[in-house]
Amino acid sequence: MSSPNAPHLDTDLAERVLVAFLCDETKRAGFERLVLGLSGGIDSAVAALLAVRAVGPSNVHAMALPARESNPESLEHARLVAAAGGLDLTVREIGPAAETLIASLGDTSPLRRGNVYARLRMIALFDASARLPALVVGTSNKTELLLGYGTLHGDLASALNPLGDLYKCQVRELARHLGVPAVVVDKPPSADLWPGQTDEGDLGFTYAQADAILHRLVDGRATPEQVVAEGAPEAVVRKIVRTITRTQFKRRMPMIAKLSARTVGWEFRYPRDWGT
Repeated sequence: MSSPNAPHLDTDLAERVLVAFLCDETKRAGFERLVLGLSGGIDSAVAALLAVRAVGPSNVHAMALPARESNPESLEHARLVAAAGGLDLTVREIGPAAETLIASLGDTSPLRRGNVYARLRMIALFDASARLPALVVGTSNKTELLLGYGTLHGDLASALNPLGDLYKCQVRELARHLGVPAVVVDKPPSADLWPGQTDEGDLGFTYAQADAILHRLVDGRATPEQVVAEGAPEAVVRKIVRTITRTQFKRRMPMIAKLSARTVGWEFRYPRDWGT
């Protein structure tokens, strides 16, 4: 029996929907501009080109925020994406601030250092958000969100996220449709948090496996047993299910202990566009 297949995408429809989303939500919040970090990776590249189509290149503030351990190719690729979108790219080195903070923390692991970089980058983006003013565009895709593959208050923080309902394979399809440079589309995905780091190396399985399994579990409402019976490796299915479960806290606002009759997030819930 063959394994489940990764979901495909109607790229024309996706482009129209996501451009309209960014345009409408920017205006709804009372803003005209958007700001985002260009890492040199495929997700931020797609988000940037969607933002350009939504509000125009003059209203998109793109920032590259390299650290000491960043691959030099990442900045080169960010420049290629900026050029493809007609964007001016602002480069801000976060290395000095990161190294000062990390030195004060004592011995740190690569993961902890990576979290410092991710959070300092978001500090820079939200500072630009206040200065311009502009809304921060997120770049986390559906695969990353479901697997909790991101840093709280780091790359998971944003005001608007156009990619959060696209699996990684769908982001790649959309990237080709939008004209993201091939070198960015085809390189191994990496958060570029330490030398040699790759997403799939961290996860322990490929994005193709993850997307196919997640699509069946989440969108298809299949049980793990059904997905395994369809040909997916049982060990990978079980690992993905465990990962989804233990990272649930990253996909919701902080849990508030209930003491009153109307607790924020419990009974006090209004539509997202309440009052606008």
